[in-house]
Amino acid sequence: MESIEVVVGRIGKPHGLRGEVTVDVRTDEPDRRFVAGAVLLVEAPRASTFPRRTLTVSRIRWHQSVLLVTFDELPDRNAAESARGVVLKAHVPADEVPEDPEEFYDHQLVGLAAYDIGGDHLGEVVGLFHGAQDILRIRTADDREALVPFVAALVPEVDVRAGRVVIADRPGLVTPFPEETEAEGEDSS
Repeated sequence: MESIEVVVGRIGKPHGLRGEVTVDVRTDEPDRRFVAGAVLLVEAPRASTFPRRTLTVSRIRWHQSVLLVTFDELPDRNAAESARGVVLKAHVPADEVPEDPEEFYDHQLVGLAAYDIGGDHLGEVVGLFHGAQDILRIRTADDREALVPFVAALVPEVDVRAGRVVIADRPGLVTPFPEETEAEGEDSS
């Protein structure tokens, strides 16, 4: 079966002396990804000399809403410190879907056609930015890039099977402000 890589976290600072680290969780399913025995792929920061390609979860626990993880390969604080900034990825079967029907993996969204509420084609989802707020990157029909916060008020419908997302578009979100369209028309004459 084909699988894909998904980012599940980033290692933060060491916690204590025995190799335990904080993890900045980047998945909506940490209890599914961070389980004892799980082997996670490693992507070290550019300047890092971290030598490992994988890390094996030994133990996890939550402490004041922070995920603390012990990995087999990080036996002490020095090893844990060397892993700071490492991005953790998991192999996920390509056909796997999140447990919550209102959640989606990036690969499910990239390539979906974007329409406005009236059914007019706006473009295509070409990527996502993740941060405090997830943002859809839309490549418009006129080859611009628009950024749409991925919230229900602006993206009321996602239909992966039909290959489409519906965006509650307004001027300046995906379609340009009317004065921007007029200015472009003047520049081309």
